[in-house]
Amino acid sequence: MENPMNQPDLGEIESILQQVQLQAGRDDVIDSAIQDCIQRIHSRVSSPVQAEIGETSDCTQPKAQPRRDPTEAMTAETNNDVVQENETGKQPAILRDGGWVTVDKNGKKANVQEGPNVGGHEEQLVVEKLKEEMKRELKEISNDYVRQVRMIDAIQRLGIGYHFEDEIDDALQNIFEKFDDCCNDNDDMYITALGFRLLRQHGYRVSCEIFEKYFKDGKGEFKLVPNVEDVLEFYEATFLRIHGEDVLDHGFVFARNYLKSILPSLTNPIIADQVDHALNQYSNSRGLPRVEARHYISIYEQFASHHQPLLKLAKLDFNLLQSLHKRELSEMCRWWKLDLEVPTKYSYARDRMVETYFWILGVYFEPKYALARKILTKVQAITSIIDDTYDAYGTLEELEILTDAIERWSFSCLDQLPEYMKIFYRALLEFFEEIEEEMVKQGTSYRVSYGKEAVKILCRAYFAEAKWREERYKPTTEEYMRLATKTCGYTSLIIISFLGMGNIPTKEAFDWVLTQPSYVTASLTICRLADDIMGHEFEQKREHIPSAVECYTIEHNVSKEEATDEFNIKIEEAWKDINEGFLRPIKIPAPLLYRVLNYTRIIEVMYSKGDWYTHVGPEMQGLIYQLLIDPVPE
Repeated sequence: MENPMNQPDLGEIESILQQVQLQAGRDDVIDSAIQDCIQRIHSRVSSPVQAEIGETSDCTQPKAQPRRDPTEAMTAETNNDVVQENETGKQPAILRDGGWVTVDKNGKKANVQEGPNVGGHEEQLVVEKLKEEMKRELKEISNDYVRQVRMIDAIQRLGIGYHFEDEIDDALQNIFEKFDDCCNDNDDMYITALGFRLLRQHGYRVSCEIFEKYFKDGKGEFKLVPNVEDVLEFYEATFLRIHGEDVLDHGFVFARNYLKSILPSLTNPIIADQVDHALNQYSNSRGLPRVEARHYISIYEQFASHHQPLLKLAKLDFNLLQSLHKRELSEMCRWWKLDLEVPTKYSYARDRMVETYFWILGVYFEPKYALARKILTKVQAITSIIDDTYDAYGTLEELEILTDAIERWSFSCLDQLPEYMKIFYRALLEFFEEIEEEMVKQGTSYRVSYGKEAVKILCRAYFAEAKWREERYKPTTEEYMRLATKTCGYTSLIIISFLGMGNIPTKEAFDWVLTQPSYVTASLTICRLADDIMGHEFEQKREHIPSAVECYTIEHNVSKEEATDEFNIKIEEAWKDINEGFLRPIKIPAPLLYRVLNYTRIIEVMYSKGDWYTHVGPEMQGLIYQLLIDPVPE
């Protein structure tokens, strides 16, 4: 049957590969495949009939109609489920594990042509040389407070801070010790705000009272500051505020209003770009690190005083990482298409590997987390199929059987499952066996039980929501949030994100997530409310449980606009909890806190202007191009 949602699948990507002259290891072949995928994504329309399933499982199939013939998924065909020969008679190739894998008509591997390693040897040597040069310079400027904060800020915003973690930690400790004296002796508001932001971003508990001398007049009102760059840096600093910091609460409003009023009259294009990005895109603290790095590289190179070796390192590093990420994505796509056969076996499920991998890059992009990315990408992809099964396809009786099978976690459950569920259930169990083998090698096999529990938590919540839907139950806002913060998946995915992070996570860290501390709860709240604010109208066009917006409007007898305003306030309060939870002393290693923070940042980007996961438009396309297709011009 035809794909009703016009989704891109890898059969189509393979057909694109047929039309490209293949050369071993060529990134442009992968680019072509991803570009085609994005074009097909853009062709999706947002009507209730054709829009795809979203984070809360928006679905094209009305629930009021019969669910379907349980064998339908096993016989469904798509337009491109058979790989066709190209004009030369050779089969298309797919990049996997560093080489080109030629496949026959049945999708079976025929031979492997080895490709080059990610990044040329010469480029790697240049990167290492530049890194050593930057490390020496950081030591040389250790007694110059202003140069230190400026250089650390540039390193971090250019996306290369992960190369200098020890050096940055040492420098920030030095800056922290000098911070109060430097602020008291220096009236430079830009440097004060910059130092405050850098220290807060790294968990240093510095006081916001330093800003009162700049912004409050005798009447307790904020003064107009004529230097737009000063106000812009202060505006970025206000995003790190915590509860009870009135000077930053009022300062945020002042700075935003000032920047909005002055933006149309700015004549310097570099400053105008920065102001527009801060106001209308994402703040430095809430944007996705790779997206922000790509944008800042284009800004930084226009500065007359830019540090040329630093800029060169940033460009080289971004492009080397992009090549690595392309190869990882191609491996994930092959697994999705040829191993799981999702486009042909699960026509009802979201075909979203490119979007899923983009999501995971937001969680961690660094080379050292390659294993963690692989684990998280595959688990999130499989649970996406499970989510769609609970929300859009399975009958309540089948879902009860599936939930029981997930609880029992045994291959013996396969006999009880409907045929169409067996493939993803087997894939889930087999992949966790692979994870366990890797964890045993690392001496961390205990983590596997936490990973399994994470999936069980998610499926229990999915089933509870399915029962609410079947019963047409209308929960209170509190009841809804209690369940919906589980079905958003973040608790489970945070746990999964820890699995492949080497020796950083401990048993205490996994238990910490399960206890739902305020840091995690804040992330779940932001995820759920941001999703519902943008997606509730579409959800209610089909059979679906009420969203937070509907629950709140009914319970408090207010308009949807009033409910949305209230939820936006709650989101800002939740961000304060996250900022507070990152301040020292902390019980959980900072690299783990960053996973929670980055998951929250993803929501900020994906749901700030719409539901970009469900309805992928030009903005989302642009981000995918920037991160996975277009290299930074050298």
